[in-house]
Amino acid sequence: MHDLGIVGAGPAGMAAALAVADMGFSVIVVDEQARAGGQIFRRPPEAWGERHGVYRPYAWARDLIERFEDHPKITAAFRATAFGVLRGNDKDDRASLELAVSSPDGGQRVSARRLLLATGAYDMPVAFPGWTLPGVMTAGAIQSLIKSQKLLSGKRVVLAGSHPIQLILAGQLLDAGADIVEIALARDLPGLKEMARGLPAVPGHVSIFTEAVRALSKIMRHGVPIRWRTVVSEATPEDTGLRVRLETVDPSWLGTGESHLHEADILVLGYGFTPSTELARQAGCEMKWDSAGGGWTVLHDARFQSTAPDIFVAGEPTGVAGAERAWAEGHIAGLFIAASLGAKLDDRALSHSTRRLIRAGRFSDVMQTMFEPKRKALAELSRQDETVICRCEEVRNRQIEDALQNNPFIQSVNAVKLECRSGMGVCQGRYCEGTVAARIGNAREASIEASGYYNAHLPVKPVALQVYRDISKD
Repeated sequence: MHDLGIVGAGPAGMAAALAVADMGFSVIVVDEQARAGGQIFRRPPEAWGERHGVYRPYAWARDLIERFEDHPKITAAFRATAFGVLRGNDKDDRASLELAVSSPDGGQRVSARRLLLATGAYDMPVAFPGWTLPGVMTAGAIQSLIKSQKLLSGKRVVLAGSHPIQLILAGQLLDAGADIVEIALARDLPGLKEMARGLPAVPGHVSIFTEAVRALSKIMRHGVPIRWRTVVSEATPEDTGLRVRLETVDPSWLGTGESHLHEADILVLGYGFTPSTELARQAGCEMKWDSAGGGWTVLHDARFQSTAPDIFVAGEPTGVAGAERAWAEGHIAGLFIAASLGAKLDDRALSHSTRRLIRAGRFSDVMQTMFEPKRKALAELSRQDETVICRCEEVRNRQIEDALQNNPFIQSVNAVKLECRSGMGVCQGRYCEGTVAARIGNAREASIEASGYYNAHLPVKPVALQVYRDISKD
């Protein structure tokens, strides 16, 4: 029995683990990757003999990782998937909280007095004709290959999206030897008024802006064209790679009919990020809609405790807001978890982390406002009969369209799921929920929030049947 079980070894998970372990409590951290750091601090394989990767512009990352890895009270289970939260039958037993975990050693139950879900986020899926083709990749996938394997997926690259990570990634691609054909950004070039509203984000974050300027200057030196108010509308296979159609859009991101073509080896999509909340949903945590924060987030109080007893959240599940805010949230959550386990609340540490959270919040609020995706417009890119919307069940646009037209009472993603199986595949709707919800909103002239979210069931991620047998023996 551990005092705290954490899912996720990114900035939030590591910070929380240290806060609790420093108070003398035992902590176990479960993470799918081979090493701590999360997506933002992804590192090369340990076998390469390199302890650290490149963490710029986060100077504090190295110390965080080293303290986490060296702490005697923290146990880490890497290459392990937490696929469900289990509770005992005894309602009076607060210690009956368990994680169902699948690892290379099989399945096991991890018991803990408290749980913290710091499950991160994933690239926001955008469905359009050809989005499931080989060579169409997300910004996160490209970054992972560069950071952890130093691998370039293709020489000729087109980047399309709306998130500023595309500019940072472009700089990394150029360093890796890529030829960037074009960077297509859906939004307008920021005006003076918008940039003035963004000034509160600068204090304390000069290094981040410096990194962005460095990437932008590199893009300009290489003569890479940046086209504003442009989205990807189609990708088709070619003998030598992909043919990518980029379409000019109006300020609402709706197509104008004007388009141009490029040939590329890979198309990189970066329209933003979606909080990974499936484990929290399965555990019974209430959700809150926050479009600027990535979509459905986990409802929590000032202590970062969710509505489910003894389950806390930190980092991207509370809203996609960057590494520094994730660190602050994780540390604050850890302090309150330690207090709930019997330790005295460290008011000084809490005050420090709260100030850091507020400072990080000024930055994240500006970024979220400036780069919030126009979800309903992006969903319209999927409106071609044979466009795949649910890639797991191969549900296409015409099936979604027929379901909505023939059943005017359908108002939710779960109703569409029952009608045509979208969201019933192995990903449980991670890749189609946003598109289906926005399409319902467009059809019913309602908000995306009103469409709700898919229910999550155990296992929240695919596991072998042997894993169930293993955990039944525990």
